[in-house]
Amino acid sequence: MEASVGKNFRVIVPFGKRRYYTAIVKAIREQAPEMPSGALKEIFVPLDETPILSPMQMPFWEWVASYYLCTLGDVYKAAVPPELKLESETVVFRCDGTEAQHPLPPKEQALLDAFGREAGLTVSTLEKKTGLHHLIPALNSLVNQGFVTVSEALGRGFVPKTETCVRLAPKYVREEELTPVFDQLQRAEQQKKLLLTFLEQAQSFSQPFAAELSRKELLHAAGVKAPILDALLKRGILTAHEKETSRLRSPAEVTQPLHTLTAAQQAACEDILQLFTKKSVCLLHGVPFSGKTEVYMHLITDTLQRGRQALYMLPEIALTMQVTERLSHTFGDRILFYHSGLSGHERTETWNRLLQAKQSLLVVGVRSSLFLPFSGLGLVIVDEEQEPSYRQSDPAPRYHARNAALVLASIHGAKTLLGSATPSLESWLNAQTGKYGRVVLKTRYGADFPPQIYLADIKDLKRRKIMKDTLFSPLLKKKMDEALSCGEQVILFQNRRGFAPMMKCSSCHQVLHCIRCDVSLTWHKQANRMICHYCGYSTPLPSRCPSCNDSEMRLFGFGTEKVEEEMTTLFPGTKTARLDFDTAHSRRACERILAEFEQGKMQVLIGTQMIARGLNFDRVSVVGVLNADSLMNVPDFRAHERAFQLMMQIGGRVGRREKQGTVVIQTSQPDHPLLQMICTSDYEGMAQNLLNERQIFCYPPYIRMITVILRAYEEQVLTHFSAAYAEKMRGAMGARVYGPFAPPINRVQTLHVRHIVLKIERSLTVDFVRGMLETVCREMLSFPNHQHVKIHYEIDN
Repeated sequence: MEASVGKNFRVIVPFGKRRYYTAIVKAIREQAPEMPSGALKEIFVPLDETPILSPMQMPFWEWVASYYLCTLGDVYKAAVPPELKLESETVVFRCDGTEAQHPLPPKEQALLDAFGREAGLTVSTLEKKTGLHHLIPALNSLVNQGFVTVSEALGRGFVPKTETCVRLAPKYVREEELTPVFDQLQRAEQQKKLLLTFLEQAQSFSQPFAAELSRKELLHAAGVKAPILDALLKRGILTAHEKETSRLRSPAEVTQPLHTLTAAQQAACEDILQLFTKKSVCLLHGVPFSGKTEVYMHLITDTLQRGRQALYMLPEIALTMQVTERLSHTFGDRILFYHSGLSGHERTETWNRLLQAKQSLLVVGVRSSLFLPFSGLGLVIVDEEQEPSYRQSDPAPRYHARNAALVLASIHGAKTLLGSATPSLESWLNAQTGKYGRVVLKTRYGADFPPQIYLADIKDLKRRKIMKDTLFSPLLKKKMDEALSCGEQVILFQNRRGFAPMMKCSSCHQVLHCIRCDVSLTWHKQANRMICHYCGYSTPLPSRCPSCNDSEMRLFGFGTEKVEEEMTTLFPGTKTARLDFDTAHSRRACERILAEFEQGKMQVLIGTQMIARGLNFDRVSVVGVLNADSLMNVPDFRAHERAFQLMMQIGGRVGRREKQGTVVIQTSQPDHPLLQMICTSDYEGMAQNLLNERQIFCYPPYIRMITVILRAYEEQVLTHFSAAYAEKMRGAMGARVYGPFAPPINRVQTLHVRHIVLKIERSLTVDFVRGMLETVCREMLSFPNHQHVKIHYEIDN
């Protein structure tokens, strides 16, 4: 066994008497550790002949597990594609029928007899056929003796995709040898046509033995049915064989060479390269439509030419199709994509291709692409680095991809470029203090003008009854009317889906709530259902109040469905599209909506924050933010930062050609300092104001914040447990501990929730904090009902 197992190889290991899992060999020891008898288990069977991880992956996994307070197993489960992780019923055992030359133990002989003529059996099937249990030791012995082999999986493991290919039989590879063949086919016109098509398509005589076509491709080109090809195969004129092929989309033809950079872009590119000689991380602070992507592409090209790999991270692939298409046509077969829209087999194939790569490659992906088997990584680009979607919430590991990317690059000795028009305050402060380099790109590409931003005071308009029973201010209506009459396009932003987020009884004021979560149900008019956006629970729209039976039920608030309905009423005949989770539930649906809008088939795009990310539409001249207050009035210390970033991003979708665009922000707080800074695009003023507040009240980035999240089905159990847990933490960390307290939404999916917040100095090491939390967790094992409480941690949240 030792000779066939190496570091970073996959092996199957037994857990208990009936379960086994795929593990990865972390290290090989010269001597067995001292353990109680029976505690040390033998590896069941190795799966690989070469390592499944690159040398740099395990150190990165260990850092993720340590920093984000989870197990190495959590990281392994998130990192490796499912097709490479075999578990119990996915593993198939096969027997070639070899008979033992010596007597076997009864259980092993019973297993061999059970195989019979079966192609492959799982453990549970073998238990049923033999009536025996605890088969793993016996199967292990049979595998080691060579009587039984292990197949990758049953409908689960990675199976290379194959296709049938056709080529000329070896005796007909010279042209003169085919002359008598055509004589034989004088009365078989269809077969003759197929053979001529093959010779024409494959250009066989210019490359003997190598020329081949796929069966499907040949039949399509010749326009004949499969039996015609089968006849040529039977005659021995053509031969067929199975060939492994890729599931990944075919490489795009390189049709778009790198664009020549503008003077501003060229200066930025040179400044970044200069800073990289002194610092490992650089922040590219570029205004919307300044051409940051072009700068990225030149830096990627430089990295690939030096024989290093590059990782280009995006917050969401489906919403950046314009960028990905541009990259595909520039880098051709040197680009790989990695995201949740790929099938498990496609992700496994991407993993294997990168692991076995002989040339430098560019990987374009979302946060999960960090865990791919890079070797020789030279550049990591995190575009829109401020995006909250870079944070993984559930399940573990609960990591932030931007921060993890910095460590991944450091492990590889690579450089990291963070790009944003509105950087996160963490990155901004690091650039201001000199930890990161900083390059500013202030010039918009071409003759573009920044948009004109207006504030519409909806509180005053409603008080004067100018905005009665409408979602649109007169200013926004006027600007939309002007744009649509000129054949231009409009984007409307409302960060809430559905028709109305709340239904309340006019008599008893009862609000319809989810039965599993502490949130109101949202009415989705198209589905005619009241739906919970946290757990998915739904119920028909009630005609009467469930509490008092009154028929007066009123809807409050509005979502994207209501915006779409009013838009259709105000501008009949205008074609509208809606982009939210309900309409864009898949990557393909999202791409279809965006493509139709880009092609001008739709005049108005209504959506949630999905419309703010990386979209460039030439015809858009008006953007409306329908309720800015809902972005700012959120009980989160990052609310104002995120509101500023989101509204500036949305404003960046307009005014992208020679005509200046318009942004109308509707609010009941037009004098709010944040909105005034948005109107003047004063990012630095916003950053300084918020950083001053955070320093005074001890919030990140000046301290590190860890939230302990406790959940339980019984609220009383959770209340007592969380209070005791917080006291234990205070015993170790003193006044740094806050809580426990109930979050704004304190019950989700029938689990009650409590938070304990730990604010610690950045000078304290992660190991110290982890040790303290692990000690508290161990001590709490003696607390009554501890087994009923679920605990996890969120770091730097």
